[in-house]
Amino acid sequence: MSPIFLGVPLAAIAIALPWILFPTPTTRWTNNRLLSLQNWFINRFTQQLLLPVNMEGHKWAALMTSLMIFLITLNMLGLLPYTFTPTTQLSINLGLATPLWLATVIIGMRNQPTHALGHLLPEGTPAPLIPVLIIIETISLFIRPLALGVRLTANLTAGHLLIQLIATASFVLLSMMPAVAITVTVVLFLLTLLEVAVAMIQA
Repeated sequence: MSPIFLGVPLAAIAIALPWILFPTPTTRWTNNRLLSLQNWFINRFTQQLLLPVNMEGHKWAALMTSLMIFLITLNMLGLLPYTFTPTTQLSINLGLATPLWLATVIIGMRNQPTHALGHLLPEGTPAPLIPVLIIIETISLFIRPLALGVRLTANLTAGHLLIQLIATASFVLLSMMPAVAITVTVVLFLLTLLEVAVAMIQA
């Protein structure tokens, strides 16, 4: 269930806000600084993202780039006070992961069936182990979105919980042991920097 702040569900705001934040293209001949910076970032970002992918996979560029930027913005906004990160919910992670995973499996089976099925059996496997290995590889293929979804959820939730616990400790220790409280606050600041990096990496 989404937390509610001032009568508004925070998940709805968090999911809508990344798209609202992006500037709309201008009708003029030249772009403003913000739009130029955004276009440069998206172009560089797409180049890096599609570097290891062959030309056939480049048709996924719009989907992958928009999803990635959406998730980065979502995770970064979730670090602000009095906000909510929808990606700490397993349902949203699995809701995004399962269709994309299924699409890659189906397209792989359709375009390169021998290559896709070849992944289910490693080369040079002894004959008695073949049926067992095929079953194990099939289970690992189907469990992949669940395993990755749980891992991403756990990483983001753990970071948010640590920030909450250390902030509370710093607040409580301020009146009793000011020196310790300052040290804890420095740790909190470093942890927040780490969480910003985690928010980007997890996307």
